[in-house]
Amino acid sequence: MTSARQAVDGTASGDASARPTSTRPTSTPRPSDRADGGRRAVRGGALGNYVDQFDIMLPVVTMTPVADRVFGAQHVVAATGWVFVATLLGRPLGAVVLGPLADRLGRTATTQVALAGIALTTALVAVVPDHRVLGAGTIALVVLLRFLGGVFVGGEYSAAIPLAMEWSAPRRRGALSGLVMAMSPWANATISAVVLLLTSVLPGGAYAAWGWRVPFVVGAVLAGALSLYYRSLVPESDSWRAAAPRTRPLREVLVGSHRRALWQVFVLMSGLWLLTQMAVPTLTAQLRAGGHLDARQLSFTLLVATAGSAVAMHLAGGASTRLRRRRFFLGFAAVVVVAAPLTWAGVLAARGLVTVAVLALVLQVVTVTGYAPVGAYLAERFPAGVRASGYGVGYSLSLVVPALYPLWLPVLQRTVGAGAAVPAVLVLGGLLLGVAAWWGPEPDVDAPLA
Repeated sequence: MTSARQAVDGTASGDASARPTSTRPTSTPRPSDRADGGRRAVRGGALGNYVDQFDIMLPVVTMTPVADRVFGAQHVVAATGWVFVATLLGRPLGAVVLGPLADRLGRTATTQVALAGIALTTALVAVVPDHRVLGAGTIALVVLLRFLGGVFVGGEYSAAIPLAMEWSAPRRRGALSGLVMAMSPWANATISAVVLLLTSVLPGGAYAAWGWRVPFVVGAVLAGALSLYYRSLVPESDSWRAAAPRTRPLREVLVGSHRRALWQVFVLMSGLWLLTQMAVPTLTAQLRAGGHLDARQLSFTLLVATAGSAVAMHLAGGASTRLRRRRFFLGFAAVVVVAAPLTWAGVLAARGLVTVAVLALVLQVVTVTGYAPVGAYLAERFPAGVRASGYGVGYSLSLVVPALYPLWLPVLQRTVGAGAAVPAVLVLGGLLLGVAAWWGPEPDVDAPLA
């Protein structure tokens, strides 16, 4: 793999002459071994994103229907919001701590540790006693475990996705990014399917009593198995091996030569995170609280919406290579500004399960599909020596304000009206995405990552 790449806005890796010679292992594996290693790394990146999102969305889908039983009726509102938010707030810390470790010590080792942490924290949630035993302590314990899980999630994708992109051929990087990112809605669809199955087959109050714990056990097993997969089968990339070691990769990203790339990525991801918070957890809570759907109907709706958006995301990743990343984001931002608020209004006004499910699908397609090229784009914006730090911090730090929507969305609703608040946030998300795309350069999608 070539070590040179066209410099773009100071974020490409064509500055090799200014760096010391790499002291990392430089032994060259056989072509067949490299090909196998590349496939395993890409497969691991996709599966890792699936496990991450499976873990992130577990409380939203599995616990929302039974929150009163688990946390107590008096704590439902606080619990359903903060249990989800705790995971999101842990992710930036994980990126800040584990992203630089992935740049300094290696992507695969960092991914192994992060996945093991996800497995442990998810398993512990599965055995937390409900409020009849701990009272308000149940919320506190679950929030703590979800926060710690979020730390490990932030570290996992800071290492695993850059590794997958580094192993990808340039012509396939966009499509593989779409595949990796599509694992998020596929994970959501899987959880919805599991909950739909459990609520359909379990007798009486069995789901509320213990059935909701089953998906957490499944998530823990998936994360543990994937940690072993990385330990045994996934090699480091040539890009990381060839890069000169950085002693302070986080500093380079935050205040050094790559700071402009970081803040441009920050704005872009802030827009996408705002879209996500409105189109996924906010919509889920609205459909449930508004009496539109019961627990089974909600699971069916989420299954349809997330599965459909996964297909769209996979296709959009390849399209971003043909169109080029910048043009894709600009076009998608225009679609969001026009279509997202109209679709939101349509979902809430719709009656009938099929109509609601179809419109929820459309809403997710015109919002979260924008993530499709993110894996490739963020990797292209930073050189190998700081790529995990730049990817992780840019991806995660930007979600802090959007993740705090339980605090600021009610204020906005009181200010502009309950019906106008979410459409306004959707428009803002689209505008931020468009501004960031216009601000940033067009990466060289035809060049290997170095």
